[in-house]
Formats: sequence, structure tokens, C-alpha cells
Amino acid sequence: MKFLRKTIDKIKPNFEEGGKLAMFHSSFDAIETFLYVPNTVTKPRGSHIRDTMDMKRTMILVMIALIPSLLFGMWNTGHWHFIAFGEDATLLQEFWFGFLKVLPIIVVSYVVGLGIEIIFAQIRKHEVNEGYFVSGFLIPLIVPIDTPLWMLAIAIAFAVILGKEVFGGTGMNILNPALTVRAFLFFAYPGWMSGDSVWISGMMKNADNVVDGFSGATPLAEAAAGNVSNMPSVFEMFLGVIPGSVGETSVLAILIGAIILLWTGVASWKIMTSMIAGGLIMGLVLNLFAVNPYMELPAWEHLLLGGFAFGVVFMATDPVTATQTEKGKWIYGFLTGVLAILIRVLNPAYPEGVMLAILFMNVFAPLIDHYVVEANIKRRLKRVEV
Repeated sequence: MKFLRKTIDKIKPNFEEGGKLAMFHSSFDAIETFLYVPNTVTKPRGSHIRDTMDMKRTMILVMIALIPSLLFGMWNTGHWHFIAFGEDATLLQEFWFGFLKVLPIIVVSYVVGLGIEIIFAQIRKHEVNEGYFVSGFLIPLIVPIDTPLWMLAIAIAFAVILGKEVFGGTGMNILNPALTVRAFLFFAYPGWMSGDSVWISGMMKNADNVVDGFSGATPLAEAAAGNVSNMPSVFEMFLGVIPGSVGETSVLAILIGAIILLWTGVASWKIMTSMIAGGLIMGLVLNLFAVNPYMELPAWEHLLLGGFAFGVVFMATDPVTATQTEKGKWIYGFLTGVLAILIRVLNPAYPEGVMLAILFMNVFAPLIDHYVVEANIKRRLKRVEV
């Protein structure tokens, strides 16, 4: 580590003002501050907070929390590929296949997204925003495994430029960038984002070689079609041995990530708890007025289906696009859970409602905070009057 520190210090003058590579200062700064805590301090006198936990360190903790879902998703990708084509494979072969399928998606995600972030930082002469470190990690986990890389690149460029940079960059965007990528793909290229074959690697291109009787349908698709009896067991859904997006299938892996985020204080337990409560209550309401098998599905099983658990832990808790006030977090999470299950069950055109619910509530998060603050002001004014 000392050698790395000395190397960075040696080449650093080239990237500072007046240096040969000063135009790439933002890029160099991004790499240096990713590896080491910045050694800068505030110059004016006065009280201020000193803490080694800067934004990059926070983003790294989120990425660590995502690793269990990523590793399991890689294995699951290979597992279902070999099942679909009737081939035998070892655990290592299944994981290696999934690794080779997911790696290009990760590379494109970071090359395109982080590249755009660096370009904007250079133009504005600002530091590179840290937020995309997590967004670039999330995107490969929520898109279908065979999404063409050129489509993904377009969607990422759209999300980063129009969904983030035009608002001022990290901390200013009103929509979750990763979910904006998925929403763009869904509405621009619906054929690659819906149906049974998109969740199994190679199934869209080699449908003729798929084992007879294998559909590739996710449990959520089976439930939406009314085939509740064809759904996997609760244990299989909890473990995640089901078709789906890379990072969204295993509730167990997601729970490990949730524990990391809650233990380190990175994510809001209030948003997680209230979103789960909202989903359960909406599920119970649908059970009371059930007119089809999907509405009869036990409310708690919705927590295991689709991207609900992943949305609760990693998407709804985004500190930038979620509410900031304490009471607002309860309201935001609860309404997100309600909308997710409501859209999922009652919208035949889109059986997974978590993405739309979170994006919808992202837009209303500032409004919720506004009314919470206004209510606090009025309550305090009444105390003064008394």
C-alpha cells in the first residue's frame, strides 16, 4: 500500500493546475479518492465535523452489500441456462458461465455511465460524483441477462444524462438512475424486457434447442397468469433458485445485504419496514376482495416474488431520491409498498410493479418532505401561541 501511495503522490503534480495532464484532474481525483480518504481539511476557522466516512466509503459499503446477490445471481444464471438446454454441469461450470455473461454487462455499465460522469465533471471542473459507483453495480443486477449491450449503453446514457446530469449530478437527481435505465429499456425495447424467455440466457436466440416443456416463466409470471399451482415452493423462492434478473431472485442474499446496510447505518430501516408493511397490507386488502387466483395469493408471498425484496433494500432506500424527513420516510416507504403490489396485481400489462412504484414515489418524495416540514412548523407555531 505504501508503494501505491508513493506512486500516486509522484504522478499527482502532473494532474494539478499547471501540470501536463491538468485537463484530466477530475479523472485522477476520482481514482485517488476511491483508493484513499481525501487528506484535505476545511481552511476557515470554526467548528466542523471530521469523519473518515465520506461518500465514496458509503458507496463502497453498498457495493459490498450487493456482492451476495451478484455472486448468487451469476450461479443462478448458469444454472437455469443448463437446465433450459438439457445439459449437465457442475456448480463451478454454472457459476463460470454466469460470470462470463454478467461481466460484459458490468463493464458496459461502468464504461458508459462513469465515462459520461467524468466528461461532465471535466466540463464543469468539478470532482467526479460518487453516486454512479453504486448505480453502475445495480444496473447489471436488474436487467434481463441477454439484454443487447448496445441497448444497455443507450439506456445508461439516457439515464445518466437526462435523468441525472441535467439536474446537477449526484445529490440533485429526482429519479433513481438504475431504475431509470430499466424503465427506458422496458418502454423503448419491450420485447427484450418482458416474456418468459428473456430471463434465461440464450433462450431468445436458441429457442429451438430448449428442452420440451421448459417455459422459463418466473414465479411472478406464473402468478399473473393465474397458474398459482405451478409456482415454486416457498423455500425455492426464498433461496432464489428461480428464473429472474441476476440480483433479484435470492431473498436470502438480499437479506444478507440488508443486514450489512442496517448494521453500518447506510440504509433507512424506517423505509424498509414501512414498505414491507405497505406491501403486506395491500396484499391483505386484495385477499379480501379476491376475484382471481392472483388476488388470492397470500400477502406475505408477494415479498418473495419479483423484485420486491431487492427494491425494498437497495432501491427505495436510495438516500438521494427517497424522502429525507423521519416522518416522511414512513409515508414514502408505506405508499411505495402499497403501489408496488397494487400495480403488480391489477395491471395486466406489467406484472412487476416495484420499479414503477419506486419511480413514482421518487417524484413525490420532495412533496412529502415539504408537507412534513410545514406540519412541523405549524405545530411549533401553535406551541408559541399557547
